[in-house]
Amino acid sequence: MGLLLAVLIGFIAMAFLSFIPILGPILAGFIAGLIADGGAWEGAKAGFLSGLVGGVIGAFLLISLATMLRGFCMGRGFCGGLFAAVIGLGLILLSIVHALLGLVGGAVGGAIRGRT
Repeated sequence: MGLLLAVLIGFIAMAFLSFIPILGPILAGFIAGLIADGGAWEGAKAGFLSGLVGGVIGAFLLISLATMLRGFCMGRGFCGGLFAAVIGLGLILLSIVHALLGLVGGAVGGAIRGRT
C-alpha cells in the first residue's frame, strides 16, 4: 500500500509541478520517494512509476489533441498524419525523460527517508 500511495501522490505532484522544466519531475519523484518508506530502492521505484504514469497520461491527452488536429488537416495532404506522429513520438520520449528524472528524485528521497 505504501508504494501505491507514493506513486499516486507523486503523480499528483507531477501534475502540479510539471511546468518547471527539469526540477518538477525531480521534486515530484523526491516527494514520492519520501512517502515510499523503504530506502533508496523503494523511493526510486516510486519516483519512476509516478513519472511514468504522469508522462503517459499527459502524452495520451496531447496525442488525442494531435489526432483531432490530424482530422482537421485530413484533406490538406500529409501534414495531419505527420503532425500526429511527431507529436506522439515526442511525448513518449518526454514521458521516459520524466520517468528517469522521477527515478533520480525518488532515489534521493528514499535514501534520505531511509537514514532518518
